[in-house]
Amino acid sequence: MVNVMLLAGTRPEAVKLAPLAQALEARPGLRPLIVHSGQHPGMVEQALAPFGRTVDGWLQVPPRVSGTQAELVAGLLPALDEAMRRYAPGAVVVQGDTTTALAGALTAFWLGIPVVHLEAGLRTRDLTTPFPEEGTRQMVSRIASLHLAPAPTAAAALRAEGVPAERIVVAGNTVVDAVLSITARDLPARDPALALLEMGIAEAGEQLVLVTSHRRESWGEPLARTLSAVRRIVEAHPRAQVLFPMHPNPEVRAQVTAALSGVPRVTVTEPLEYPDVVRALRLATLVITDSGGIQEEAPTFGTPVLILRDTTERPEAVATGCAWLVGTDADRITDTACRVLTGELRAATSANPYGDGSAAIRSAAAIETLLGLADPAAPVDLQSAR
Repeated sequence: MVNVMLLAGTRPEAVKLAPLAQALEARPGLRPLIVHSGQHPGMVEQALAPFGRTVDGWLQVPPRVSGTQAELVAGLLPALDEAMRRYAPGAVVVQGDTTTALAGALTAFWLGIPVVHLEAGLRTRDLTTPFPEEGTRQMVSRIASLHLAPAPTAAAALRAEGVPAERIVVAGNTVVDAVLSITARDLPARDPALALLEMGIAEAGEQLVLVTSHRRESWGEPLARTLSAVRRIVEAHPRAQVLFPMHPNPEVRAQVTAALSGVPRVTVTEPLEYPDVVRALRLATLVITDSGGIQEEAPTFGTPVLILRDTTERPEAVATGCAWLVGTDADRITDTACRVLTGELRAATSANPYGDGSAAIRSAAAIETLLGLADPAAPVDLQSAR
């Protein structure tokens, strides 16, 4: 058996790696090992649970004091080095653009272990936005052996940077696999606030507006403008009910609580468990977010998305009419949201541009090929970037 290490330190990483772990497990000769970096303690375990998966190993990382990126990387590198030497993986899979992904890719590269980049090729070509994620993606791309691109645009970006076509596979995004898996189970809401809002939608025809904002570039004045728009939206639309799950970051929590506490028809909650996130996306009339993952998930349900950014490295939803870039201008957010809530502006009725639910299968097949374990005579269900 060849170990394939899947590194996760945040909830989005865990959600996107869970379907891949399942697909790898179905391949003879491959053993997926999910290793928790400790970047967000407790969040990885929570995210894996709905998929019936658990963490296989934890890194021994010193407690963080300053909270800086430098401190986190300084703790991760020696712990990753020890774990990779102990597990001796044939390949290391890093997902997206987190600090865990960067540190994991560096450590594997130094040890001569092939790096597989899941969700490779996303680009804004502006190192300041999103920060530091854009830089992280570009750095990981330089040392990855296999690039699992979520869409043709991402594959094209990689080829334009000189990545050989034979090292790129357009697999789709495994988050679509995850969404479809959870949706098929139709789990009832666990969060009491979401359950109450769902009753209001069913009984009184209320409109759920899901709002999330947590990115570093949104802190401070940009978030203040977004929160102002939220207040104006509920004032203009008596049937609108806003659900705002707060990010764990203390600065974000303090700002959201101060601005929205006591505002009628605005419910601020703790972070939702992933099945509740999926349920909220299904129920919502509108989503307002700066999250990359939600941009990818909402189109599965045809839920329109207002993106609280000036640019996005996920242009497919905008191009297909599933989402609109509104930045953090309060007037623009309010006006566009009102047009959606009145039915003047509608999302396109098209398939999710980020995948068809088979991304994990394609990704597992590509990893098997990378490791030289694929049967040359067996058909492989994946789309090459060549």
